[in-house]
Amino acid sequence: MTPTHNHAYILTLSCPDRQGIVHAVSGFLLERGSNIEEAAQYNDHDTGLFFMRVQFACGAVNAADLRSQLGSFAEGFAMRWSLHETSEPVRTVLMVSKEGHCLNDLLFRWKSGLLPLDIRAIVSNHRDFYQLAASYNVPFHHIPVTAATKAQAEARAYEVIENEGAELVVLARYMQILSDDLCRKLAGRAINIHHSFLPSFKGAKPYYQAHDRGVKLIGATAHYVTADLDEGPIIEQDVARVDHSRTVEHFTAQGRDTESQVLARAVKWHSEHRVLLNGHKTVIFK
Repeated sequence: MTPTHNHAYILTLSCPDRQGIVHAVSGFLLERGSNIEEAAQYNDHDTGLFFMRVQFACGAVNAADLRSQLGSFAEGFAMRWSLHETSEPVRTVLMVSKEGHCLNDLLFRWKSGLLPLDIRAIVSNHRDFYQLAASYNVPFHHIPVTAATKAQAEARAYEVIENEGAELVVLARYMQILSDDLCRKLAGRAINIHHSFLPSFKGAKPYYQAHDRGVKLIGATAHYVTADLDEGPIIEQDVARVDHSRTVEHFTAQGRDTESQVLARAVKWHSEHRVLLNGHKTVIFK
């Protein structure tokens, strides 16, 4: 008898909480010959919502049939759900301006096999990193932005995103404010790194603001992009300790290291389908 080739999947879901959801999901997968390899769930008592992530192997049902059957199953629970094959990396477009520390870090981690991404393109409003892109064999799209051409430039950038079939857009220090329209188009699939521990020190030169206030901790925040500037659902944050002896240049250098690490973790968790949206917050199954 020829052995069945199992495919690995990740199922994420959210729905109104009620008794028996875990049992029902487990039973659904068992009936289709699946083996659960990892599972996590969370009940948000404030919103009454239930969240779950299940990684499983299945060889008895193909992906198309599994999705179809999941659709019927989910209706009974009013579920929002998604199913991903673990063998398929997340198609990604990176966007950057003139500071390349996050871009360089993501490219290195991706090429080292540490991020399950398929980086399809880099978009920038400056030419600074075209050689870096070439060294990783990633197409580089230089799309200048001025006040007069902002709308056209944004349309060109979105065209690149759509042509590449990007499931994820990472603003790796892309210093342009996206329009409300583009934010809506990219809802839930665009991650920004903010060079501050939000909600503190918004706007320009946050490290100068932090230095002026004599803070003892500086940080970085990775969040989903929304039309409300720097107020999207937070995915990851971290801080670094500083003191009065440090200059603003030290603050900035330490901050860049923190930004790179925070963004990398956020991108990793998103690409492993560990982040579920919960209104203006996130649920993260690490």
